[in-house]
This record gives sequence, C-alpha cells and structure tokens, in this order.
Amino acid sequence: MEKSKVYFTDFSAKPNQRNLLEKLRHLVKTAGIEQLPLENRYTAIKIHFGEPGNLAYLRPNYAKVIVDIVKENGGKAFLTDCNTLYVGRRKNALDHLDAAYENGFSPFSTGCHVIIADGLKGTDEALVPVKGGEYVKEAKIGQAIMDADNFISLTHFKGHEATGFGGAFKNIGMGCGSRAGKMEMHSAGKPHVEQSVCVGCGFCQKNCAHGAITITDKKASIDHSKCVGCGRCIGACPMDAVQAAGDEVNDILNCKIAEYSAAILQNKPCFHISLITDVSPNCDCHSENDRPIIPDVGMLASFDPVALDMACADLCLAQPIIPNSIPGEKAAKGEDCEHSHDPFTYTHPDTNWRSGIEHAVKLGLGSKEYELITVK
Repeated sequence: MEKSKVYFTDFSAKPNQRNLLEKLRHLVKTAGIEQLPLENRYTAIKIHFGEPGNLAYLRPNYAKVIVDIVKENGGKAFLTDCNTLYVGRRKNALDHLDAAYENGFSPFSTGCHVIIADGLKGTDEALVPVKGGEYVKEAKIGQAIMDADNFISLTHFKGHEATGFGGAFKNIGMGCGSRAGKMEMHSAGKPHVEQSVCVGCGFCQKNCAHGAITITDKKASIDHSKCVGCGRCIGACPMDAVQAAGDEVNDILNCKIAEYSAAILQNKPCFHISLITDVSPNCDCHSENDRPIIPDVGMLASFDPVALDMACADLCLAQPIIPNSIPGEKAAKGEDCEHSHDPFTYTHPDTNWRSGIEHAVKLGLGSKEYELITVK
C-alpha cells in the first residue's frame, strides 16, 4: 500500500528567504490544496479561535493565507468553530464571535467572515450517519459545516488533558460537534477528586458550567448526576487532584472523536494543515496557556488526517522536553520515567493519544504509514 504524503516545512525564516506566511503558502500549494474543487464553492476552514486570555492559539495571519488561496481559486471561504460546553466566552454564537474578534479573527485581518457553525445557542446541527461507527451511529455536526462544499482543517497541534494531544482529529471531531454532540462525546465517563491531594482552591468549581462541583471543608467533590464529563476541571486543577475516569474512558472519547470526524470527512473534499508551535500542555479552550512543553517544530499539510496526526506526533516525540514546562518539572523530580520519551503521555499519564489514531485507521480515514516530504 502506498504511503500517504505529508508535507513539512520548519519555522526557519532567514533574511532574503520566504517568511513564515510565504512558507505556509508554499507548503499547502505544494501539498495540493488547489486540487480541491474551490471555484464557486463554499469552503469551511475549521480553526480554534482561542479562549480569550490564552495566547497559544494560531495567529489569524495563518488563517488569511488559506483564505486567500481559496478566494484566488474562485471560492467562498469562512472560518468556523462550534460552541463549547464549559464556562468561558464561547458558549453561544454572540460571545463566541466577540472572542474571535478580540483574538484577531475579523474579516479585516483574515479576509473572510466567521460563522459559528452550530448557531446562536449551539442547537443548529445536522444529524449525520457514521459509516462503521461503533460508539456513534448519528453524529451531531454544526449545520454550517455540513452545508459547506469543502472542508479544510487548520490545527494548532498541542497537548490535551483528556485526549493526550489536540491534533487534526480533535480539531475536526470535537470542534465540529454541536453542543449536544460534544456532550455525547464526553459522556463515556466522569472525573473524580482525589481528596488527599485537593486543597479546596475552587478552580475546578469556577470552571464547571454545570454546577456539578461543590467545596466542603476545603475539599472539592463532583456530583456525577450533573457532570457531563467535559474534563474542563481536570486541566483547571493546579494540584492534579481531579482525576480522569480512567484509560478506557479516555480511549472511548478518542474513538468518538474519530467517529465524529468520519461524519464530516466521509462526505466532502477535505484538506488538513497542522502547525506545531507554542505546544502548550492543555487545550486552547483554557483562558491561560502554560509554558510550551517542547520547542516549535514546523508546519505540516496532507490530504490524510491520520498520517498528518501521526507525523506530528512522531516529530514531537523526537523533541527535547523544555526544562521549565510541566513535563520538564516532572523529569527534574524523576517522576514517571516510563513515559518521559512521550511529552504528551508524560504530561497527562491517564491519556492515550494512540487510541484515536488506531480507531481512525479502522474507520478508513487514512493510514499511519506516511512519507514526510520536506518543503523549503
């Protein structure tokens, strides 16, 4: 079987050479983005606008490069994301748009409009059958994404407290799910609080959008009848007292994300781009970003999202851990040497990012076997 092609360029930009935006443009054109049927068609560009306060999200300048290429080929582009489940400024379309504009994603800076795909309250969704779905038979996808003719994912590759890393599939599957869809993906299990570690700081409670967490005698507890399993409290806890429901639950989450991705990828022409920069330990949904866990690596593009995520992971595993980062501090203490070669599992030991990739292969979404082609 022929290996999938993944195109790569690093972040070097010396005088009298291409700058980073020119390198991204050259990369995606070389990778074949213009093979998409762009003329007179609507193209959804799926991106994370970043929770205000977080500064690790992709700059809007990168998005403009992709928008310009779509428009040059006669297409109609829009940037898109769906509303969130948790406390923050992206739970409804109006606040979500304000957050996107605040972080620079305006029509003036990107050359196109922002459309929140699941509408004002996160209820504007298309029910899409999942071919071969084991966990999801009918995905709930933001309507505007399914209305688009083409789909491009533009992903900030980073760590993630529930899935290990946030790559193309996290951006696509979880990101394109409506609010009800996100709840379905997170429904496999609920986190719990390790009472002996909890100091009652209340950060978990502040980050719970569903009133599921209470603080009693300086100890947090989670009411599972109210908890939706979004995992926001896990990343919010500074003491690592909030624990995931277990490896199996996180594996199911990754599999559901792959199946939600399949609902989109099996129905329209797609192209995928990932930037490994500012590799924060947690998702861009946080209103903060900690130190990067590894150095910046580069930009990658492919028609195969499985190969793209695999190539990104392999490149990240080859990088040194940054000393003052979360995994760097663990390494300095000699903690958990078993996973020290893997910055994502080392940062979040209860996660297994490989489970999502394996399930995506099983669904026929791509191949783990790839040829990495360097573009200067």
